[in-house]
Amino acid sequence: MPFISDLPYNYSNLMDAKIIQKLKAKLGERKAEIETELASFAKKDNRTPGDYDTQFPDFGITQSADEDALKIATYGNSLPVEYALELRLAEINQALEKIEKKEYGQCEKCGQPIDQKRLEVMPAAKTCVKCQK
Repeated sequence: MPFISDLPYNYSNLMDAKIIQKLKAKLGERKAEIETELASFAKKDNRTPGDYDTQFPDFGITQSADEDALKIATYGNSLPVEYALELRLAEINQALEKIEKKEYGQCEKCGQPIDQKRLEVMPAAKTCVKCQK
């Protein structure tokens, strides 16, 4: 993959600053939504950036084995959701970093610009449509 400096044009001028700010705001909003959703059932792991740990149920005083079974099932169902949300959050954070480094909108595979319409639909897109296939 070519570096931005290797390309025949300046990526920082490819997209209008207003569009980049709009996409940055969209990424920030989605990041906040994901963090809120994760916080509803998981605790942020302070040792590993971007990692959350689904809270194992507290069995304390329970009224029945069915309640315990339901708590365990809920915990088990939350683990893949936590993983998927963490991956999405990492993609968003990477896109935000690229905006700050003025590398946003460049396909990670071919180095060409990612179509603006694709970025409007998927602001954290890493590849152009051609390379996604």
